[in-house]
Amino acid sequence: MKLRYILLFAVSSLFFFSCVSNKKFKAMQAQMQGRFDSLSAEYTKLQGDLKNCNDQTADLTKQKTNLQGQVDELNKQVAFLRENNTQALKQLEDMSVISGAQAESIKKSLENIGAKDAYIRDLQSAMAHKDSLNMALVMNLKGAVGDQNDSDVNIKVDKGVVFIDISDKLLFKSGSFTVTKGAKGVLAKVAAVLKNQPDVEFMVEGNTDNKVYRGHPDLIDNWDLSCKRATSVVRILAKTYGIPPAKMTAAGRGEYVPLMSNDTNEGRAANRRTRIVILPQLDQFFNLLETKKG
Repeated sequence: MKLRYILLFAVSSLFFFSCVSNKKFKAMQAQMQGRFDSLSAEYTKLQGDLKNCNDQTADLTKQKTNLQGQVDELNKQVAFLRENNTQALKQLEDMSVISGAQAESIKKSLENIGAKDAYIRDLQSAMAHKDSLNMALVMNLKGAVGDQNDSDVNIKVDKGVVFIDISDKLLFKSGSFTVTKGAKGVLAKVAAVLKNQPDVEFMVEGNTDNKVYRGHPDLIDNWDLSCKRATSVVRILAKTYGIPPAKMTAAGRGEYVPLMSNDTNEGRAANRRTRIVILPQLDQFFNLLETKKG
């Protein structure tokens, strides 16, 4: 009986113990499953976070590379600008040294330029005054000569010089250097105007065509003839019409300064001429300038 109770107790205890252990196991199993699920979810979340971090790290690395490239480029530009700035500063220093050393010289140069400008204006004014006097002389000569044909007497101004061209057919016979009686009337009119210009000096210039001269036995060639004709006119102006010989020059150019081609009769006739050239009075011209400057 006692043994029976003991066995019953033992079997009951074993059954009870077996029941309790199975419950704990299931409870622990459920608990472990819960923790596993929790850890698994957390692991999955961490994996996602890690991936995001890796992606951000890659982006930051790329941005860092781009920024580094920009920094390197900016450093190059800074170095270039620094070098140019140094050169510019050196040039400015050189310029400042030059300006300082030559400032007075530049100032004087500017003053000289101003003085030259004033001189040029005075010169232009004097030239205009001289041109006015020449035109007045031309008008007086044309008025005095009056009815003469332009082909026989031509009065003009060229480059500030007054020229009186008188055809040789009006002054001389062919091959002669003796002034004709009819020509003396023209010379008298020209002399009357020139005598009213006491400060005027002039040159009487003989010119011929290119035909070979075979006239007077004492004449060698056309050049000789042109000189003789100029001298004949000068003598008449001095002895007959009272023009001071010191105011006149006789010159011959022969055939060497033609107005037209000697291939035609018309051209040769134009080239046979006596020219009176009113000489520019340079001393009076510059005295006029000195008066203006004073």
